[in-house]
Amino acid sequence: MVATVKDIAPNTILDVRNLQVQFDTDEKVIQAVDGISFQIEQGETLGVVGESGSGKSVTALAVMGLLPNPPGKITHGEIWFRGNFQSKGSGELVDLNQLPESRRRLYRGSQISTIFQEPMSALNPVFTIGFQLTESIRQHRQVSDAEARRQAIALLQEVQVLPSDEELRETAIAQLPGNPDERTITETINRQKQAMLKRYPHQLSGGQLQRVTIAMAISGDPRLLVADEPTTALDVTVQAAILNLLRELRSHRHMSLMFITHDLGVIAEIADKVAVMYQGQIVESGSVWEIFSNPQHPYTQGLLACRPQPEKRLRYLPTIADFMQVKDRADSNGQDFSEMGDQVSSEEVEDRLSSLQTRESLLSVQNLQVGFPIRGVFGNTKRYAMAVNGVSFDLFAGETLGLVGESGCGKTTLARALLRLVEPMSGTIWFDGENVTNLTYRQLRRLRRQMQIIFQDPFSSLNPRMTIGSIVMEPLNIHQEGGTNKQKRERVAYLLERVGLDANYMKRYPHEFSGGQRQRVCIARALANYPKFIVCDESVSALDVSVQAQVLNLLKELQQEFDLTYIFISHDLGVVKFMSDRMMVMNRGKIEEIGPAEQIYRQPQTDYTRTLIDAIPTGDLASIQKRLAG
Repeated sequence: MVATVKDIAPNTILDVRNLQVQFDTDEKVIQAVDGISFQIEQGETLGVVGESGSGKSVTALAVMGLLPNPPGKITHGEIWFRGNFQSKGSGELVDLNQLPESRRRLYRGSQISTIFQEPMSALNPVFTIGFQLTESIRQHRQVSDAEARRQAIALLQEVQVLPSDEELRETAIAQLPGNPDERTITETINRQKQAMLKRYPHQLSGGQLQRVTIAMAISGDPRLLVADEPTTALDVTVQAAILNLLRELRSHRHMSLMFITHDLGVIAEIADKVAVMYQGQIVESGSVWEIFSNPQHPYTQGLLACRPQPEKRLRYLPTIADFMQVKDRADSNGQDFSEMGDQVSSEEVEDRLSSLQTRESLLSVQNLQVGFPIRGVFGNTKRYAMAVNGVSFDLFAGETLGLVGESGCGKTTLARALLRLVEPMSGTIWFDGENVTNLTYRQLRRLRRQMQIIFQDPFSSLNPRMTIGSIVMEPLNIHQEGGTNKQKRERVAYLLERVGLDANYMKRYPHEFSGGQRQRVCIARALANYPKFIVCDESVSALDVSVQAQVLNLLKELQQEFDLTYIFISHDLGVVKFMSDRMMVMNRGKIEEIGPAEQIYRQPQTDYTRTLIDAIPTGDLASIQKRLAG
């Protein structure tokens, strides 16, 4: 149905008006989106930001026509979209909400496309990327198989999974002996292109997979691209590359972008306008400069403040609750929200480092090597891929050592080797006066009461068939500690309350909790046997920035209360700097540099560390102004 709305500007691609979406559950009706309105102009990027459950992804699904029905349905509102079908004329306005599914399908993919958060779940693991990409091309364009493959290669080059023809030519000439003729060079280039099309998703890195999903999304040449958390699980350097790619594609293809994330730092890097969502409503919207320079709503101020800022060293991170409580107070008028959070002076940092270095070393690692065998044709070991290669360091009691680096640098392998979850090839690990590498299984089991780990994904590290109380009590039962069953239950109740959960939750199951609450359960379980040392392996990477702030604050509080020693692993240098006394940067299994966190950030000694620091999306006004001016 062609729109008769007079007030939609000619350059407006999407105009959403008073959209309402609800989900009918067995218990109650949930209003997921509650009367929101926004517009996206041609060539413009709208950043939609908010915590999990705020309605961001539901809004995107409603625009795409992908809401699961039942239980979800649009109860009210209009979704005006300006299509561009040549056969029907340019600039046709339609209310997508009023179209039958058969016509809606014509718009989905070819006119409005989407990039999902997790590329591995968006791609079929049993088909090659070439098959999946050509299938997407032929779905939207009437072309032959050969033309679809040609376009697939061009798309992979455009998203930089494949090098350009000029780069492929240089590589081919360098690989071929002598002075190859033009035919041989062309054949070599074609083999390189076809080899990429024949790869399966598991043969590509996370960044490459996300680029493939972007290629599939733009294969129909859409006018609007919806990117739903496309960089959340990526390293900061890969994230920066993906953001730069999306900016280039938007400019080159003259398309609009709806970018959804919970991280305002990322929004600052890419958005022109921002819509802040909270409990299904847009509580604040405006240009990216207005939102960052003068946020009006306490929720927006909280999102900006609770993300660790490398330029500041705070004792504890402000949380969303701090700002919303100030809003509710009668005396909050005129309060300056920008300075919430107690900053730690450089003198305090130096005093703490000096004090820690007077304590005994709790963990000492000397020339540690961990390798994984690469098998030959007949199953024999040809060589080893060295994940950890000659690593040595000391960790003082009560210290937090931040371990930072890109995926594949050896961070997690090192952490698992310290706990003997992965067997080292050589080197020694001394923990609390004992050589961990020489311990028998029985001795190691005894020592592991003092050594714990908190994994990245709390849901997969919790048994879905066990109650929360049983999960936290399990370490006490395994090591036969904690006294009687009554004393164990009292211990579990105390730990749950200490990590911010109600003791009455003991009879609930993991699926009944949010991601942040599940991570708190994992922390409570790690504390059950009064450990001295905890490895936090990307333990906040998958959390919203507001929940992340709560968990980081909790870890700091628990460190003071229980005199804990941490190794804190993350690819986010800003988070690591907030948590750490010292920082260790790893690259390709080796230590690039190690030293005080402030010194590493202010005066990095290697190009690799400088690259990590430069890739951090800070969200400061100077960088926003520079981007807008450029």
